[in-house]
Amino acid sequence: MEDWVVIRLRYEELLFYAACVSNCWCLCLCVCVCLEGRACRRGGGGGGGGSSGGMRMGSSWRWQLSRAMRLALRWCRLCRPQRGGRAGGSRPWISGRTSELWSYSKVLLKSLYYNSLSNSDTLLDCVFEPVYWIVDNVTRWFGVVFVCLVILLTTSVLVIVYLFVLPTILSTYPVLWIVWHLCCGHWLLIMVVFHYYKATTTSPGHPPKQKVHIPSVSICKKCITPKPPRTHHCSICDICVLKMDHHCPWLNNCVGHFNHRYFFSFCLYMTLGCIYCSISSRNLFLEAYSAVESYYQTPPPEYTFRETTAHKCIIFLCVLTSSVAVALGGLTLWHAMLISRGETSVERHINRKETKRLREKGKVFRNPHHHGKMNNWKLLFGVEKKSHWFTRVLLPSSHLPSGDGITWDCTFTRRDPMAI
Repeated sequence: MEDWVVIRLRYEELLFYAACVSNCWCLCLCVCVCLEGRACRRGGGGGGGGSSGGMRMGSSWRWQLSRAMRLALRWCRLCRPQRGGRAGGSRPWISGRTSELWSYSKVLLKSLYYNSLSNSDTLLDCVFEPVYWIVDNVTRWFGVVFVCLVILLTTSVLVIVYLFVLPTILSTYPVLWIVWHLCCGHWLLIMVVFHYYKATTTSPGHPPKQKVHIPSVSICKKCITPKPPRTHHCSICDICVLKMDHHCPWLNNCVGHFNHRYFFSFCLYMTLGCIYCSISSRNLFLEAYSAVESYYQTPPPEYTFRETTAHKCIIFLCVLTSSVAVALGGLTLWHAMLISRGETSVERHINRKETKRLREKGKVFRNPHHHGKMNNWKLLFGVEKKSHWFTRVLLPSSHLPSGDGITWDCTFTRRDPMAI
C-alpha cells in the first residue's frame, strides 16, 4: 500500500465541506444512537443485574447522546491517517482500510461538484447569484428613472442659469466677458447634450449571431455563442457587448466599442460644464448665502418673492454643480487613466490577475491592446490627422470608431510592443 498523502483542502472547497458536514452530522448522530441502543439491548439479555442496569442506561437520552458522541469521535480517530503501527497486529490493516475508505469517500464527494473549471470565482458567483439577479433587475428597471433624473437636473441648472445668472452677467460684466460666457457656456451645453444623446441611443455593438467565421477566444456561457476578443456578457442587458467597459445606469445602456467615445466625452464636458457653472456663479453664491442667513434676523429684511427664490436657486445650483464636478470628475480621471493604458474597466481586473499570475512565474505581462498613450487617445477619438482634433473632439461628430470591434491590431504583431 502506498504511503498516505495528505490532501490539502483548497479554500474554495471549505464552504462546500462545511455544508456537507453540517447536513450529515445529525444523520451520523442518529445512526450512532441506533447502533448503541441495539448494542445495549443485545448486552442486556445476559443476566439479571446487568440487564436492568443496561436498560436503565439505554433509556437515558443523556447517556445515549454522550455515547453517540464518543462513537463519532472514535470513528474520526479510525478514519484519521496513521503514520505507523505495531508490526504483526491488526491495527495497521484497520488503519490502512479506513484510510482507503476515507480517500474513496472524498473522491466521491468531489465527484458531485468538482471539475477542472471550478475555482473560487465560480463558487462565489453561485453563492451571490440571488444578489446579482436582484441588482441586475433593479438596475434594468431603474435605468429609465436615472435617465429622467439626469435630464431633470440638467434642465433645472439651465433654467436657473438663464433666469438668474445670465441676466446678472449681461448687466454687470464687460462686453468681452459677456461674449466669453455666451460662447463658452453654450458650447459646453451643446457638447453635453449631443454626447449624452448619442451615448444613450447608440448601440455599443454586439457579436454577429449568424454562423460566420469570426475570431473568438471563448464561448459565452449565457448566450452559448463565440465571444471575440475584448467581448463580455452584460447580465443586465443579457447580451454580449463588443469591447465592453461597463453598464452605465445613468445612460440605461452599456458602454462598448461604438459608444465609448460618446460616454467619455459626455463625462468630460459635463465635468467642465459643472466647473464652469460653479466658478461663474461663485459671487452670486456668496451673496445668496449671506442673504439666506439674514432671513433669521429680527426684524427680517424685506425681500420680494423673486429675490428669495433667486437666493435659494443659486445655492442649489452651486451645491449641485460642485458635487457633480467632484464625483464625475473622479470618474472621468479614472477612465482617462484606463484609456491611456489601453484598457477597459473589465480588462483592468483581468489584466491585474494576469500580471500577478505571470509575476509569480518570473514573467512580465504586456497588454496587447496598448499602443502608447497618444495612440490610444487617437484610436478612441478616431483622430487620423491634426484637423480631426478640432472637428471630431472639440465639435460634435458622429463618426464611427476605428475597427469593427471584432478583430484588433495587437501589439505582439508589432515590432516594438510596449508594456503596461
